[in-house]
Amino acid sequence: MRFLFLFFIISSVYSQNTNRKIVNQDSLKKSIINEGRFSYYNKDISGVINSYKLINNLYEKTNDSLLLAKFFQYKAMRYELEYINDSTYYYYNQSKNVSKYLKDSIEVGRRLLSIANLQREARDYLGSEITSVEALQYLEPLNSYKYIVNIYNNLGLVSLELGQEKKAVEYYSKALDVNSLISSNKRRKDRSYLHILNNLGLLYQETKAHKKATKYFEKGLSFDSIKEKFPAHYSLLLENLTYSQSELGKNKFTLEKYLEVLKIKVIEKNLHGVSTTHLNLAEYYKDIKNYSKAKFHAKEGLKFATQTHNNERWLEALKTLSELSTGDESKKYLEEYITLNDSLFNEERKLKNQFAKIRYETDKKEKENTFLKAENEQRIIEVEKQRQQKIIGWLVATLSILILASSVSFFSFRRKKLLFQAQLQKIEAREKERRQIAKSLHDEVAGDLRLLHLKLAQTSLLAEAEKLELVKDNVRNLSHQLSSVSFEKVNFTDQIINLISDYFAPNFIIRAHNLKKINWEEIDNSIKRVLYLSIRESIQNCEKYAQASRMDISFKVHKKSVFLAIQDNGIGFDTTTSKKGIGLQNMQERVEELQGKLTISSEVHKGTSIEIQVPLNA
Repeated sequence: MRFLFLFFIISSVYSQNTNRKIVNQDSLKKSIINEGRFSYYNKDISGVINSYKLINNLYEKTNDSLLLAKFFQYKAMRYELEYINDSTYYYYNQSKNVSKYLKDSIEVGRRLLSIANLQREARDYLGSEITSVEALQYLEPLNSYKYIVNIYNNLGLVSLELGQEKKAVEYYSKALDVNSLISSNKRRKDRSYLHILNNLGLLYQETKAHKKATKYFEKGLSFDSIKEKFPAHYSLLLENLTYSQSELGKNKFTLEKYLEVLKIKVIEKNLHGVSTTHLNLAEYYKDIKNYSKAKFHAKEGLKFATQTHNNERWLEALKTLSELSTGDESKKYLEEYITLNDSLFNEERKLKNQFAKIRYETDKKEKENTFLKAENEQRIIEVEKQRQQKIIGWLVATLSILILASSVSFFSFRRKKLLFQAQLQKIEAREKERRQIAKSLHDEVAGDLRLLHLKLAQTSLLAEAEKLELVKDNVRNLSHQLSSVSFEKVNFTDQIINLISDYFAPNFIIRAHNLKKINWEEIDNSIKRVLYLSIRESIQNCEKYAQASRMDISFKVHKKSVFLAIQDNGIGFDTTTSKKGIGLQNMQERVEELQGKLTISSEVHKGTSIEIQVPLNA
């Protein structure tokens, strides 16, 4: 009895110590996470770095996956403060993937929101729209209103950048509706409300409807004690109101208002916004012909825009300085403007490709983990199957017959598959040959023709030189038509997204449906290439001839076939009288090479529909 009593005492003490240890760890975890968040909002990079190092140390002790997700998140926040966009994107993706593994939908949605904002700032507007919609799929079922508001806000900003003002207003209206449902955090609710009002004002400011814009800015500024409660929002609304009033010719107290805004932004450490205010001051002084002060503020705007990588203001500052300067100095600023503009365009393109690459690599790792998990589950099933086979020995004879029948079926299927694979290899070889011919035409023949054209142009044979120029262009066009596409470096999903991005315009909207629902890694490259080339040919035909404003591209895998449907709302054509062009003929030949089927339906003034069915393994 004494032994049992002593055992219970020891067990109780151990249990209390264990519980105390868990409580202490939870308390420490919350403390570190809150400290990191505080450092981020105060733009304290060293504080954020220290937080994720402490999080990593705690993760190594506890192996708590929630801490791993936070480690990646805070690392992304560090690079965000340092304006290193590709690293920010990468670590937000890593954090999102860990939260996906934990089935933590709120954290997944929040990381997707951060990624969408980053994509918008990098001018990857289509990518930002897709990511925002994905975030809604995680957050809307949970009624997570405080984050849903921000997503609709971002969709409004993206729509405005794409020239879809009506759609932007709809998103902002949705944001206001959702914001009214927030009950747990009044301060966040008020802040979001002011943010939406400012964005609505900016929308009308962008479209030069300054009277309408001022109403939203004034409504925000009339908010109870806004200057004391939300100084950052107050300065933003005041600056935008002052700008719109200035555009309407109401210049009273313009200087005083801009100086007040500048003071608040400096106190708030909003250096990104400081550059904007300096440039507004430069414009003000330029209008009243005080060029020395205008130049001073333009230089200050340039300094802060450079520090914070505020590219839009950077360009604006260089342009303003070129206008305020003369002679070589003006020329220098203009040359810097042109060089920077070209550099930013290339950087944005490179960043979009980098985003696509990171998305591909993280998706690949996620698929590999899923595969390993499935493989392990399969191994367990196999062990259980073997155990059952030992117990149910009397079914051996029946199973043998079934196995024999299955073997016949398998080898028959195998033979068909081998024939289909041989056909795919033939197509791949022909595609390789086309690429080689295209390369020779582009690099060698077109190059030689160009040299010959230059020599002829220097002589009196100008008519012959012009004809040779046409021949050279035809050769280059032929080389582009012959060239193919590779899915080794950029996956099929991102290739399609990039293709749509290249042709996407406010007056020509292209939508892809079910693109991400299909595991394209399991589909042969030859099939994906046919689908890609068919989509590209259809978009080009639609853009050239159809006068369409919308195109829908839908994907589906059903009964061992992949289906592609392309539909536009263009002028259409009479299929009974119109002959197929060489592009459509090539499309049909490619599909039929893979034992597929292509159907084209069209009526005059009713658009065109193209349906493609390709078997996955014959």
